[in-house]
Amino acid sequence: MESGILPKAWESLLNSSVYLPVIVKTIERIHDKTWSMEPNRHEYYEMVYIKKGSAIFEISGCPVEIGPNDIIIIKPNQFHKFTVKSESACEFIVLNFKFVNKFDMQYSGVSLEFFLDFVSGKESGDFIKLKVSQKNEIIGILNRILEERENPDLGSELLNYLLVMELFVLISRALKMEWENSIKNKSSKLKELIQVSVNYINNNYERDISLKDIAQYVFLSTSYFTRAFKEEMGISPINYLLRTRIERAKELLRDSTLKISDIALNVGFSNQQRFNDIFKKYVKMTPLQYRKENSVLSKNIKKT
Repeated sequence: MESGILPKAWESLLNSSVYLPVIVKTIERIHDKTWSMEPNRHEYYEMVYIKKGSAIFEISGCPVEIGPNDIIIIKPNQFHKFTVKSESACEFIVLNFKFVNKFDMQYSGVSLEFFLDFVSGKESGDFIKLKVSQKNEIIGILNRILEERENPDLGSELLNYLLVMELFVLISRALKMEWENSIKNKSSKLKELIQVSVNYINNNYERDISLKDIAQYVFLSTSYFTRAFKEEMGISPINYLLRTRIERAKELLRDSTLKISDIALNVGFSNQQRFNDIFKKYVKMTPLQYRKENSVLSKNIKKT
């Protein structure tokens, strides 16, 4: 897109984003049972929407049945194949996309806000499946993207960018609604959702993450998430986060010579005083007392 021919308002909008969505290709197909796709993988995200019929996606060895109005998003570099299951033809739309850093034009797996943070995170698995209604706005946006891809008029590239951004917002809202309903209905999805959040905490406890960050990662309000997490895990998400940090701190106190202030930062505390207070609350002694009684170095000195 040549910036010289863009209105100033468009330039301002594009300049406000570090990562821009780039559609690699779009496909609209109809296939019957005689057709199947051999296993393949690629470096971009693949979104498939089933308009009619049913099929089976095998993703990294896991079979996933998909039918009308199902959407599946497959992460990069996952082996997958597609087999038509229904007697009648299967009609579907495929959207392949990446995200490009506008400063160096390098493709990136970095996500846009929480939606793509979730999609690109290893905690969420190899794919995401979502069911929508036929009249859902998502379907309208997908069809508009297909149409606009063929439009040579001025501004079509910008419009496609805006449509893709809108698509991600709508999908994140749909995920939020589906998962909150699963909590209300205590469906099997609840266990999966809470496990995703547990994995997220285990992989990010050393960062300055909050309850809001964890809840948003799985597209839930803090109240929904807190209640569901406590019901499933028997502990609040914040207490789980703090306990995880303290357990890691105990390992570092026992097995390393790091300063206590450095350990505090390494396990996600912004200052040592906060770390000392939380550690004493959970362990019933200060970090220094714990180190003196449990460190490998101290035990070796006593033996000699």
